[in-house]
Amino acid sequence: MRKLVYYIGVSLDGYIAGLNDEVDFYPLSDQMIGWINERYPETVPTHIQKLAGLEGVPNKVFDTLVMGRGTYEAAGESITSPYSHLRQYVVSSTLTTVDPTVRLETGDPIELVRRLKAEDTGLDIYLCGGGKLAASLLPEIDEIILKSYPVVAGAGIPMFSGEFRPTLFTPARRESFDNGAQVTWFTRA
Repeated sequence: MRKLVYYIGVSLDGYIAGLNDEVDFYPLSDQMIGWINERYPETVPTHIQKLAGLEGVPNKVFDTLVMGRGTYEAAGESITSPYSHLRQYVVSSTLTTVDPTVRLETGDPIELVRRLKAEDTGLDIYLCGGGKLAASLLPEIDEIILKSYPVVAGAGIPMFSGEFRPTLFTPARRESFDNGAQVTWFTRA
C-alpha cells in the first residue's frame, strides 16, 4: 500500500513558513541542495527543476502530491501548476478553479488520501505543506520526513495547525548537513 509522507522543512520553533509564506530564511547549503536533488528530485517545484538541471529526472519516491490552498496559492499567479511532473491535488473548500493539470478536491481530504493509498500501483504520496491540511490528515500520515533548520522564525505557519491530538511517531534515522540542518525520518508508532 502507498504511504502518505509529510516531507517538510521546519524552523526550530515549529514553523514551515513565515506569515507571508516566506521560506527564504532557511539556511541552505550546496551539500543539502545536492542531497535533496539526488534523493527527492520530485519535491523540487517544476520551475526550479529546470534551473537545477533536474528536468526529465524520473520521480524516485513520490508520484502524487496533495497540498492545501495556501501552498497552491503561494506559488503565485504565474505558476498555476507548481509540480507538473507529479499528479497534483489541491484540497480547498473555497477555490473554484485551478490549472487543468491540477485536480481540485473540495471534499474530505481523508477520503481523498484513502482512495490514493488504495490504488494498486504507484509511488508514495507527498503531503506538501499546509499546517491546517497536515493537521486534518494526521490520522493518515504514515511517515514524516522532517528537514529541521537551525533557525528560529518567531511566527509563521505552524507545521500542524489543528486540534490537540497527540500522535506518536518513532525516529527511524537522521542525517546532518554542513549548514546545521538535519533530516529525520519518523514512522507512525
